[in-house]
Amino acid sequence: MKKTASSGPLAGIKVLELGTLIAGPFCSRMLAEFGADVVKIESPDGGDPIRQWRVLKDGTSLWWSVQARNKKSLTLNLKDPRGQKIARQLALEADIIIENYRPGVLEKWSLGYEQLKAENPATIMVRLSGFGQTGPLKDQPGFGAIGESMGGMRYVSGFPDRPPLRIGISIGDSVAALHGVIGAMMALRHRDATGGRWNGKSGDEMLAGQGQMIDVALYEAVFNMMESLVPEYDYAGVVRERTGGALPGIVPSNTYTTGDGENIVIAGNGDAIFKRLMLAMGRDDLAGDAQLARNDGRVPRTAEIDAAIQAWCTTQTIDSALAILQAADVPVGKIYSVRDMMTDPQFLARRMFEQHAFPDGTPIKLPAITPKLSETPGETKWLGPTLGEHTDEVLKTLGYDETGIAELRRDGVV
Repeated sequence: MKKTASSGPLAGIKVLELGTLIAGPFCSRMLAEFGADVVKIESPDGGDPIRQWRVLKDGTSLWWSVQARNKKSLTLNLKDPRGQKIARQLALEADIIIENYRPGVLEKWSLGYEQLKAENPATIMVRLSGFGQTGPLKDQPGFGAIGESMGGMRYVSGFPDRPPLRIGISIGDSVAALHGVIGAMMALRHRDATGGRWNGKSGDEMLAGQGQMIDVALYEAVFNMMESLVPEYDYAGVVRERTGGALPGIVPSNTYTTGDGENIVIAGNGDAIFKRLMLAMGRDDLAGDAQLARNDGRVPRTAEIDAAIQAWCTTQTIDSALAILQAADVPVGKIYSVRDMMTDPQFLARRMFEQHAFPDGTPIKLPAITPKLSETPGETKWLGPTLGEHTDEVLKTLGYDETGIAELRRDGVV
């Protein structure tokens, strides 16, 4: 399963990951999946905490096998000046640096963006934090939950008569990571268009494209997903509220429950679709109601329409409801659990699961890599590495010999 040859659209791109948990590591994970050579720096004292999160196998998280796939693990004590020196060497040679420490931490270790840029003008650094590198909250610890709340997502999630809900995944961190990937690719394009990779020299001999810092705040990444929230409030004073499973102002589009206890999403909000939905349900009266022919007429009667659809769903099983509505060309879907996904023909046809094995031979499925590129698709070269698995390999590329590495290990630097 493990491959050594680099391949993919990012082959030859060096990435240094300085971070833990979700946002930074997910950002570099995507680059690694598409061929970048990613070196992840971890503390010798246990490494990234996500190694022990959620469901474990032999003391290591199953999540780790996905979050750190294709990465090289280098243990380094960044509080030791020798560890900082090694990290700086790697940072200056990297095409992209990804970090998610609190603002100011890297500067203490001489690894800040401006400090690196002074030597390598082509430095590209993705900085993921709760509130960004500026502003009155920049020094506050940043967590996905806070970003989701401040960015507006939590306020509109849930039912109007209950407190806001959270989505059952770390969506704020992941959305921020995706913004980091996009920013890195744009910065890489700009660097290459303005001169390319630094040639390692200084003074009059220096050749380098223009690097830049990508400043990603979790709350701003979430805020960027909030659709028409701002202009609706600014122009019309509308504050979007929680609407349960419904899509606000678009009727009908909601979640309903079938007679066998399954949950189903029905989106009949197009005018022609609404009529087909009502006819399929046997509600010719609603299909022919002139007031309901357009969305603006349906919105005032949302409760009536939703009640009619729910009453019909109660008479159906999930399978019969899907069959009837699909035959009527009404957008409809079952709400999937992972159990549903693993046997679904669409998931299987799209090869959305990869079969791998742990070093002891235990089989394990991982999610396939997305997006799907026709000519240079991503691939899983190896699962998340053991702590420090690539330490010697990486240090040797920097010129350290066996004796020097042994000394660093003895002193707890690696």
